[in-house]
Amino acid sequence: MIQGITWLLGFQLVGEVLSYASGGQVPGPVIGLALLAVFLLATRRLPAAAAMEQSTGKVADGLLTNLGILFVPAGVGIIQHLDLVMSLGLPILAAILVSTIVTLVVTVWAFTLAKHLEHRWRRKP
Repeated sequence: MIQGITWLLGFQLVGEVLSYASGGQVPGPVIGLALLAVFLLATRRLPAAAAMEQSTGKVADGLLTNLGILFVPAGVGIIQHLDLVMSLGLPILAAILVSTIVTLVVTVWAFTLAKHLEHRWRRKP
């Protein structure tokens, strides 16, 4: 478990450093997650990679199990600034609706592209 947390936090640290060095256009955790995925894919045939994948998987499962707790600070922040939320309610609602629709469209597009590429990849001899 400690190994998994160490790997996850190490890649997040590298992502934060790269994000800071590049001007912060992409969040550090996103960069760290992408680096972790690339690292796991590149080393998947090594024996040590299986242990790393298993330990990080256990930690990730634990975090996902308790994901609801991570939303408590956001909820407290909304309650603390309820007057601001009420005064900007319409723009906030519009942003939520537009971003949800865009996310759904991009997700469908990415899934369709992935299925198409998988189908082409499986047809090759």
